[in-house]
Parts: sequence; structure tokens; C-alpha cells
Amino acid sequence: MSGFTEYQASDASAASGRYDTVMTWATAQSMLPLVRRIVADILEQANQLRKMHPEKDRLDRHRRDLAWPERSRRYQLGEEIRNCEAKLQEARAEMDTLGVAIIDVVMGQVGFPTLVNNRRAFFSWRPGEEEVDFWHYADSESRRTVPLAWKESEAKHEPARPK
Repeated sequence: MSGFTEYQASDASAASGRYDTVMTWATAQSMLPLVRRIVADILEQANQLRKMHPEKDRLDRHRRDLAWPERSRRYQLGEEIRNCEAKLQEARAEMDTLGVAIIDVVMGQVGFPTLVNNRRAFFSWRPGEEEVDFWHYADSESRRTVPLAWKESEAKHEPARPK
């Protein structure tokens, strides 16, 4: 079968690792508002950690020579880093619960697991993109545009929503 498939093959969980669900483009698209917020949280926490770690490392290297204000700042930073890491872990766990893969934490790229030509793949989204317009095979970083036919095919199968 060519193109995407919304059905999970009997061995899909073995083939796909921890992302054993197979999502349709419409499912990925409908999850995007929530995923967008979670990715924003992940990027914010990662950015804060990038800012705090150099200062904490510097204070740790000189811990024996620190005056009380610097020593206090070192303790405060340690607590802030632990809180940030906990929030980051919580956001990653939420993504795992949704079955969405974090492909690139620096860019905020995520993948919604699917199958294309019976191969493990992801519908791909990055912050700044309006909708899920790309996909890539799991073993490739090369993103391709989601064909219009895939989107139209799903639109035909969706039940009519009451107005």
C-alpha cells in the first residue's frame, strides 16, 4: 500500500519502538493546539536551563571561596535548576503520554507517528508552522510536504460535525 495508513499493523509496536501508535494527518492536526503549548513550555524550560547552567557551573567551581551572597545564589540556582528540570520532564512525559515524539528539542520539532509505505514515519511540525504540513521517515531527517491527497482522503472519511 502506498501513502499513509491510519491502521496499525500487527507488528507496528515492535517496528516503531516506544511510539507504537499510528496517527492520521487529521489526528495530528487536531492535537496541534495542545502540542504547540507543550512545545512552548519545553523550549522555555530548556532556554532557562541554558542560561542558568553556566552561572551554576562557575559558582560550583569556586564554591570554597564564595562569600555568603554568592553561596546563597549558588543554592538558589540549584533549586531553580531542579524546578526547571522537573517541569521539563513533566512536559516530556506529557508528550510521551500523547504518543508524540520530540524529534529536535532545540528547534522544538515534534513527530506524530504514522506509517508511510509500511515504514515507520512521522508527521512533522515545528514552532512557527501553522499546521502539520510535513512528514519524514523515522530514519531520515529530510522533511517532505504532506501530499494534498492525504489531507483530502481524510476529509472524505471524517464524519460531519454538527453546527
